[in-house]
Amino acid sequence: MKFLKIQTVISMTSLSRSSIYAAIRAGAFPAQIQLGERSVAWLESDIQNWMESCINNRNNI
Repeated sequence: MKFLKIQTVISMTSLSRSSIYAAIRAGAFPAQIQLGERSVAWLESDIQNWMESCINNRNNI
């Protein structure tokens, strides 16, 4: 397992910070994990699974 910080998630997904947090609120993107009082990260596997889901759903649009 690997934790990813926001800049890495932005780079991997090509989404903006505000788009990521809006998608989290909408339940359409994996939620972050609180690492400390002022530190959050995402599980790499959660982001990879989300990306795979986007690829798998592209034929259903």
